[in-house]
Amino acid sequence: MPGPLMIIGGAEDKLRTRRILKEFVAAAGGSEARIVVIPTASSLGPEIVEVYDALFRAEGAARVTEVRPEARAEASHPALIDALRAATGIFMTGGNQLKLSAIISGTPVAEEILSAHRRGVVVAGTSAGASIQSSHMVAFGVGGSTPKQRMTQVAAGLGMLESTVIDQHFDQRNRYGRLLMIVSQSPSLLGMGVDEDTAAIVESVTDDQGQRQLLRVLGKGAVTIMDPASLVTNSYEAKRSTPILASGIVLHVLPEGARFDLTRRALVPSEPAVDPLEASEIAEAGKDLRQMARDIAAGDASPSSLRRRLSRSRSSLRLAAPKQGDPT
Repeated sequence: MPGPLMIIGGAEDKLRTRRILKEFVAAAGGSEARIVVIPTASSLGPEIVEVYDALFRAEGAARVTEVRPEARAEASHPALIDALRAATGIFMTGGNQLKLSAIISGTPVAEEILSAHRRGVVVAGTSAGASIQSSHMVAFGVGGSTPKQRMTQVAAGLGMLESTVIDQHFDQRNRYGRLLMIVSQSPSLLGMGVDEDTAAIVESVTDDQGQRQLLRVLGKGAVTIMDPASLVTNSYEAKRSTPILASGIVLHVLPEGARFDLTRRALVPSEPAVDPLEASEIAEAGKDLRQMARDIAAGDASPSSLRRRLSRSRSSLRLAAPKQGDPT
């Protein structure tokens, strides 16, 4: 079964609760995690790896190793391949996604990342490292809410998430228009925009509905899904940088806790939340009813006295319940 994908929209919390990074380390094996950091997209030097090394070790990871090819010729070095083969978690940093794609796509390093994913290793990436996980990725482009011709360019990603294009820093940098432009020009693709400090966690499951890819959201922002299956557009005739007609696209905005079936392109209904106080009242009432049935069967009480007993029991339960604002 393929391992989970963690698609992080950038600027993930590194100072406080670190919920997303904590979940990544746990998925990689916790205290036995052997994590490979790929910082090829970054313009920073060793300090970027030092930051993630400290963060992952603080969360209990056993080992953090750097794999940093800086040219395609380096992306076949045996030492890098060996490090990836030993990994239980792979993390790709932010930076320039086109640089990351140009250096590793189609190389032994890329093939080893894909192989690790297929054998169950968790693969995570933030910002540029998020975009490259899909079959198509945003290479570069401008922000804005209105889709316009030539607003952005698309390049090939690693393809761990098929028939999808991912954009990051989505709400913070107003990237709605460019994702709309891409799905208007390529309606076979599902558009996914991920906000900062937010992760789209994609897991493969097999159940009575078959094998599916399910997405769940973790973090303070949202994941925006654009489904252009019923698209009406003029993108094939729009000139230069004019606005594009994009009608019929189904929009899903998914906050933390929401789940989405990527295979069927449908929202997964959430399970109803149960109020603990209500549940305890129902349980107590059930106990009273069972006792009433036993008493009636034994013939030692009249129905009217049993009703009075049940009423007193419910009244005492309401009096015992804490009022709103009372300390518990």
